[in-house]
Amino acid sequence: MADNYGFPSSSAPAPTFAGAVAQQERISAFLARVYGWMFVGLAVTAVVALLVAASPLLVRTLVTNRIIFFALLFGQLGLVWGLSAKVDTLAPRTAASLFALYSGLNGVTLSIILLAYTGASVASAFITTSAMFGALAVYGTVTKRSLAGVGQFVMMGLIGLIVASLVGLFWHNNALQFVISVVGVIVFTGLTMWDAQRLKGMALQVEGNQAASYAVCGALALYLDFVNLFLMLLRFMGRGRD
Repeated sequence: MADNYGFPSSSAPAPTFAGAVAQQERISAFLARVYGWMFVGLAVTAVVALLVAASPLLVRTLVTNRIIFFALLFGQLGLVWGLSAKVDTLAPRTAASLFALYSGLNGVTLSIILLAYTGASVASAFITTSAMFGALAVYGTVTKRSLAGVGQFVMMGLIGLIVASLVGLFWHNNALQFVISVVGVIVFTGLTMWDAQRLKGMALQVEGNQAASYAVCGALALYLDFVNLFLMLLRFMGRGRD
């Protein structure tokens, strides 16, 4: 039998001591790849965001030309879908290139959002997000409790959040934005724990070049959790520029 992730169920024979050590080494190596790529993605995003924010011409172009802005958004969605849906067939180098491209494009769009807040607000939200994300990821990795139920719940919440966010693009209502922020923090808190647990299980299911590609895809999942949690917290903690 298999659980919701397709991993061996608890009824499988327990591994020997040597087997358990080998499994732990395999998990550690895979997660090191995942978090390594995640940090690379965040670094690329930060550098690109700073470069764009420092260019008045680029900022003015993005703010005044909504076609370019929305083209960037849809381009990012396409990259996320392509990397997630084709991970089985993508070469590791291709997967890494797509992830780096996505991280860069995300930096372009985030630069506009970050310019709306003071530097102190951005720094405070980033530190808070880092602390929360670290604690949630560790819990998701070390807990023996299955988080499959949490995953199903937050995925439904994510669908509702996407719908509400689309409505919010056209209906600027403070109460709606507040609800979106609250739900967003809850959803991405749960997703961080769930993704961390899924990736631990994934480490034992993939190998070779496939493992390298899946590590990049796993980094993308955690990257999205981190960035979205950061944006939701920034809504609460952020102070707008005068």
